[in-house]
Amino acid sequence: MNVAVIVMLLWSIAVPERRLWPLRAVTPMTFIAIWLPTFWVFGCAIGLGILNWNGLDWPNWLRWGLGLPLILIGNVVVWSAVANIGLGATSGGPAALQVDGWYRWSRNPQYFADMMIMSGWILLAASVWVVPVAIGIIIALAIAPFAEEPWLRRTYGTAYDIYLSRTARFVGFVR
Repeated sequence: MNVAVIVMLLWSIAVPERRLWPLRAVTPMTFIAIWLPTFWVFGCAIGLGILNWNGLDWPNWLRWGLGLPLILIGNVVVWSAVANIGLGATSGGPAALQVDGWYRWSRNPQYFADMMIMSGWILLAASVWVVPVAIGIIIALAIAPFAEEPWLRRTYGTAYDIYLSRTARFVGFVR
């Protein structure tokens, strides 16, 4: 699943006029097309971590002291950002350009927060089975903004260019 998503994103970056992401129209099926695979891959990572819990025998201070806070903070950020802009806009539906809240600090707070969650899960589960799945998810999340930016430029024009010049792609990272 991760490989298919990464290929879809790379296609959308290479051929933006025939993009697969973001979807061209938001319909009731959009929510199934986006959220079902999202919950599936996150669920697989969680399940694999439970099945091979602490298989890497990492120290508890690392697992619980760093992994759990990353998961908790990531969840607060991602779900508050979703609540702020709405599920429709999160899924690519029509909405005003979001530049406040978490979007004041990052153009992609949901992706960044999901990467935090997966990084935290790698640490907390300490499972060799989780690592390739979670790394695939993190790679897809890191690539997704590059597929979205041409669409965002066409949708929001100069306002997006101004926002892009002032706000990091991921918190404190490359614009």
